[in-house]
Amino acid sequence: MRRLVLLALPIAALAACGGSERENRLRPPVPVTLTGAIREDALRVSPATVGAGTVVLVVSNQSKAPQTVTFETDELGGKRVGNTASSPEIAPGATGRVTIITREGLYSVHTQDDAIRAARVKIGPPRPSGQDQLLLP
Repeated sequence: MRRLVLLALPIAALAACGGSERENRLRPPVPVTLTGAIREDALRVSPATVGAGTVVLVVSNQSKAPQTVTFETDELGGKRVGNTASSPEIAPGATGRVTIITREGLYSVHTQDDAIRAARVKIGPPRPSGQDQLLLP
């Protein structure tokens, strides 16, 4: 009987440790990658429409000058503060990357060179959670 009591005490102590509920929050949406090309006259981005969440823009500088790419909200008089991210300087013939967490709305992707026409990206409703997707980083 004494052995049974000694064996039951550690089991009861372990059972008491797991009493609190833990909230299981969903993972964020899987990042989406856009591609872009800086030409002498325009910056092109594909696809032009994606859902809100983390966006990674990989851009190739096909112009003859170094460029910095800025991805930012394109709303005048909006109710919220603008959302902006910029790349480091991208040498001619090289590629660069810009990562930004977007929300729904219209965005402008442009360089500091006014001769290069900006691209527009439409960000739609948030993408679904990446909770049940396997082999994600």
